[in-house]
Amino acid sequence: MKIAISTDGDRVSPHFGRCPSFTLVSVEDNKVVSKETVDNPGHQAGFLPEFLGQKQVNVIIAGGMGQRARLLFQEKNITPILGADLSVDEAVEAFLSNQLKSDDSPCVPKAGKGYGLDKTECDHVNE
Repeated sequence: MKIAISTDGDRVSPHFGRCPSFTLVSVEDNKVVSKETVDNPGHQAGFLPEFLGQKQVNVIIAGGMGQRARLLFQEKNITPILGADLSVDEAVEAFLSNQLKSDDSPCVPKAGKGYGLDKTECDHVNE
């Protein structure tokens, strides 16, 4: 199994598509066997599902993700788990121990525009 985590530093990024990088974690027998970080190749409609699908990702952990991206990943049998506000290591540990549950995405359309590229904070409604 391979997990992709939207990453900003050592934390799960609040915005999947606009995160600075992805941490790719390979798991066998419920143990981490490898971990690598890859730069986000860019936020283009429909591109990241293809990119991560080619990397044989099965699960995505992110803070938030738009509805269209969720549907595109589900079409590729890649499960998005949203609402994570943890370090990358905590998210992996919670997932492997079956304690990480998907929650609603805190994002609204366009709230992350510029995040990871032009600014460091997103425009969530509740902020």
